[in-house]
Amino acid sequence: MDVDAVRTFVVVADSGQFQAAADALGISQQAVSKRVAALERHLGVALLVRTSRGSRPSLDGQIFLPHARKVLTAVELAEQAMRPGSRPLRVDVLNRRIAPAQAVYRFYRSRPDTSLDAVTLGRENAAQAAQAVLEGTVDASFRALPADQVPAGISAERASDAPLQLLVGPAHPLANAPAIRPADLAAHRIWVPGIRPGTEWSAFYDALSEEFGLSIDALGPNFGDEALMDALADSASLATLVGAGDRYLWPQTHDLRRIPLRDPTPVYPHTLLFRTGDRHPVLTALRGYLRAAVPGTSGDVWVPHWACP
Repeated sequence: MDVDAVRTFVVVADSGQFQAAADALGISQQAVSKRVAALERHLGVALLVRTSRGSRPSLDGQIFLPHARKVLTAVELAEQAMRPGSRPLRVDVLNRRIAPAQAVYRFYRSRPDTSLDAVTLGRENAAQAAQAVLEGTVDASFRALPADQVPAGISAERASDAPLQLLVGPAHPLANAPAIRPADLAAHRIWVPGIRPGTEWSAFYDALSEEFGLSIDALGPNFGDEALMDALADSASLATLVGAGDRYLWPQTHDLRRIPLRDPTPVYPHTLLFRTGDRHPVLTALRGYLRAAVPGTSGDVWVPHWACP
């Protein structure tokens, strides 16, 4: 059904004159007649009764008129929903504790009137998250997606390189080290619970292990971040890896230590995925904020060879 024809019928029904409808719509009277005639042919009924004084809805037209108004209202609402800035920007942050989520939070705090929804897509991997962006389930997603896997229609910007740190308890042999080379971790067990095959973080840790000869595993049940902190505090051999901007909390009595990795510094390449050409003003502002406010990495760093540039 032609929406313009429906709109034309409603304007004629309200004004009672084809010429008045033409003036209101900014088209010719002939165009008004053609639109109404096309709608009547489509419906198979006469919608208007022409009289010497103008036009009025026929019985069928009276029945159709309230439905036509609802159609136009629905179309208007749909168009409003798609206009840039008319709805909150939905951003997938993967995990609310990691650096991208904290960056989005700081962005929001700097602009508290911003219309923004921070969500997590759950168990989706990077390819599935990119598809969710493409389909409009979310407007943007922070992922570490290989450059050759970015689908057509999606733009990818390196938004936040998270330098890795070793997190250990006070009894760990490396607890008092000011910094550690990745290669020096080869003799130590690194436990990262929650690694799932097929995810981008699994691919990242596989590449990191291969590059520096590390023993990284996810053995045992994952009882959450608090349980991990408890295990580190009680162990003289257990360690894990976290991003420098990740926000983890633990009791002061745990005395956990964050130790920077150097020579080189491995970084997790968080990339912002968004639909190419998306003009949502909050997305534009977020991209600008990330470029200006999120510290980049310099010097001797390591990223997987497959990371987006």
